[in-house]
Amino acid sequence: MSFHSSISLSSRFSELPHSFFTKVTPQPLNNTRWVAWNNTFAAQFGLPEQAPQGDLKLFLAGEMISDEFPSLAMKYAGHQFGVYNPELGDGRGLLLGELANHDGRFFDVHLKGAGLTPYSRMGDGRAVLRSTIREYLCSEAMAGLGIPTTRALGMLTSDTPVYREKMEQGALLIRMSESHIRFGHFEHFFYTNQLAELKLLADKVIEWYWPECLESDKPYVAMFESVVDKTANMIAYWQAYGFAHGVMNTDNMSILGQTFDYGPFGFLDDYEPGYICNHSDYQGRYAFDQQPRIALWNLSALAHALSPLIEKPDLEAVLAKFETKLGGYFSQLMRSKLGLHCKLEQDSQLFQAMFELLHQNRVDYTRFMRELSNLDHRDPQVVVDLFIDRDAAKAWLDLYLARCECETDDDAKPVSEEARCTSMRAVNPKYILRNYLAQLAIEKAEQGDFSEVNALAELLKKPYDEQPDMEHYASLPPEWGKKMEISCSS
Repeated sequence: MSFHSSISLSSRFSELPHSFFTKVTPQPLNNTRWVAWNNTFAAQFGLPEQAPQGDLKLFLAGEMISDEFPSLAMKYAGHQFGVYNPELGDGRGLLLGELANHDGRFFDVHLKGAGLTPYSRMGDGRAVLRSTIREYLCSEAMAGLGIPTTRALGMLTSDTPVYREKMEQGALLIRMSESHIRFGHFEHFFYTNQLAELKLLADKVIEWYWPECLESDKPYVAMFESVVDKTANMIAYWQAYGFAHGVMNTDNMSILGQTFDYGPFGFLDDYEPGYICNHSDYQGRYAFDQQPRIALWNLSALAHALSPLIEKPDLEAVLAKFETKLGGYFSQLMRSKLGLHCKLEQDSQLFQAMFELLHQNRVDYTRFMRELSNLDHRDPQVVVDLFIDRDAAKAWLDLYLARCECETDDDAKPVSEEARCTSMRAVNPKYILRNYLAQLAIEKAEQGDFSEVNALAELLKKPYDEQPDMEHYASLPPEWGKKMEISCSS
């Protein structure tokens, strides 16, 4: 089925046995219309620059389905807040097919909010405008920051009413991902003792995403190593950039280590290691500082599901590498953010003292890192004034600046302050998606004004640039906008 001379739909997942999915026809919303169209991302697939109308719009809105590639609701399971739930699957999303970008990489086209499926449980299979805006904006924010993530082609709203805590507008997100396979897919086949299907899934994951694993003496071990490595890299980015996911269930963990299923997420405002963004997380299982531990827990759950294919000693050996990999990636990212590329023995103490100061003084994490990047043209007092305890802040800053003087380039020449700060500004954003900014955009959109959604989406594509006309988006949040706890329905 072709909608454009340069693109065509395919569907490798639909070639798998029916135990992997259920064919479901989307339930169209009433009077769908575009809220946002991600034109720069769409261009990678040869899609039109303007939000499409006609057959392509009808297809993306679930109003016209390919005869050749029916829409699919994937079946999987997962551990939710540590408790195994076998009744999971695509409860409000459908896999429409896949498109290849200009580089030949395949991306799933997934319609979120398409209506009831056999896996909707007690839900209605719908998405609301509020939650759809949040996912659209955050996936763009993460992509702009360079953090592994799913993306979205765009989103639509409608006249269909959907009830959550109140009556809201039904909406659709067109999510794009190189894979929608989750840890929970493997768990489903393991716990239902469908071992042939478990092996087939692993074989397809290797074929589609990790073909280099076939060169290994133990391809399944190599595959698991790749998953562990990519997950460690993703978590390192989250911790370095102050991102809290909020719902790290195993059914929300991508096999490719890409940030997946945005719900009650949040970027840190004041640096608070124990920040909880999900108001349903009463015990703080998914608090910001728990994410590395939970990632390892989730990988251990995946390892258990892979035990029919991989010997226990091999699984344990791969899992044992996770913390070292995570530490290495995190250290590399933080060194770049602080402009310290040479490794010196005292660096770990400098880093630890910085995090403790930020926590004790409730300093805004993003603002601090950006101001530290501007010392080539700003008075150091600007950094000191971010802290309540200015004496302690000045003492740390003096140590940091003295440490910076030890930096040398590849030719063993001293690194200038200008060169250091320029490189730091390329990795310390001026703009992030603060929850209060998303909330303001949502409130306008619910009144029919989508301008703020689109302005934020464009801003967040270039979070490291100054963008003088957008300066107000870099302001610190008002008190009501700090540490917002978001519900899973968001």
